Amino acid sequence: MRVTTTVVVAVAVAVAVGLPTALRAQVGLTIYNDGTVLVRRSVPVAVSAGLSSQRLALGALDPASVFALDSGVVLVGSSYDESVDEQNTMRRAVGQTLKFVTGRSATPATDTVTATVVGVNPERFRLPDGRVVFQRPGLPLYPSELVLTEPTLALAIRSAAARPALRLGYFTQGASWSASYSVILGRGSARVSGQAAIPSALRVSDAEVQLLAGSIGRAGPRPMPAMRLEEMRVAGAVAQAPAEEQQIGEAHLYSIPGRLSLEPGVTTSVALFDPATAPWEKAFVVRGQLNYYGPLQQFGNDEGQVPVEVWYTLKRQAKTPFGELPLPAGNYRLYEADDGGRLQLIGQSQAGHTAPGTEVRLPAGSAFDLTATRLQMSYSTRRDSTRTIATADYRVSLKSAKDSAVTVEVLEERGGEWSVLSSSVPAEKLSSTRTRFRIRVPAKGEAVLTYRVRVVW
Repeated sequence: MRVTTTVVVAVAVAVAVGLPTALRAQVGLTIYNDGTVLVRRSVPVAVSAGLSSQRLALGALDPASVFALDSGVVLVGSSYDESVDEQNTMRRAVGQTLKFVTGRSATPATDTVTATVVGVNPERFRLPDGRVVFQRPGLPLYPSELVLTEPTLALAIRSAAARPALRLGYFTQGASWSASYSVILGRGSARVSGQAAIPSALRVSDAEVQLLAGSIGRAGPRPMPAMRLEEMRVAGAVAQAPAEEQQIGEAHLYSIPGRLSLEPGVTTSVALFDPATAPWEKAFVVRGQLNYYGPLQQFGNDEGQVPVEVWYTLKRQAKTPFGELPLPAGNYRLYEADDGGRLQLIGQSQAGHTAPGTEVRLPAGSAFDLTATRLQMSYSTRRDSTRTIATADYRVSLKSAKDSAVTVEVLEERGGEWSVLSSSVPAEKLSSTRTRFRIRVPAKGEAVLTYRVRVVW
């Protein structure tokens, strides 16, 4: 941005305003999953009509992202000083005469000398007699106007009219959020609740907070001063109702009702929606052996044990309260009651962003009473022009220690050209890349699946 010399001077000589470190009232935050925060706030400073300057202590921010929220205000130029250390305080003192404490008297003001700061890197000081030294003549006493207690933004602005406050938007770092779901499995129906956990390194009072879920394309972030996080402790939810959801662009926005106060090191949790119910199903799944791309692998003649995974599916039918919810990516914890009615954690899983009407499938551990082994019984290849064609035979043996019969799904998944040539149970083609076999395993019994595949690469 081009800034005229007059504007630069006006910004440089603006009178400092000692704002507190906490973000005051009339603050709005949009928090992204990656730790980026869009701040919208009203700064209580008088703005005159025409060209004026303001010096604001807003904390760490990306100065290139600052913009005016009022259409009648134009940001003409800015400078951002984020250096709060002594070395940069001395840099600001170049050309000024400072007092230096030279003794250890109880009244330091009586044991001082004065010297003019000539330059830094290296530091040079001109004594009253004109001589220049390269060492500090004592402990410097800095005027308060040279010392920054936090990063400071100096703005040159042009306003169409006088205003009692300056409304600004900008990006900073220091807060993020993640979704967490609790799923209590009942007889045919599950009770689902979702919360957003907001860990913060910011201090903000009475803010309107929104959480944005989705993949937002952005340029590389500007490095900002590191924020020290204290030991994290959990604060109780302060919102009195679940968040209100709306679609914006190709993302989803969750507005937390009321106002939140965030503190450094404190994690605040809020409900994303009212608890809802949904039908659920459990499936036992053995993943296939085909690699997704590349040549079909040849394995030895040793039979290897493979896990029988437990998958839970939450049904999300359209036009139902739970089915219409967009679910942000997050962690799911699944609970089931024991014979005494006590809830027990039986699995944990993760799922990405789930659109309305889309089922949630949650792989959540392995079955205890089901075992599976796999064997590649044959393997052959031949060349056809520029292609390689391979065929292989597989056997999957399933054993159950359960008191009732169960169905186990064997899923083969591969991209490109491939097909199932034959199988001992029907092959269900779920998509161009996924094929499923459903095998009924009797109580305390065994079942065997055999199939042949053809793969081209």
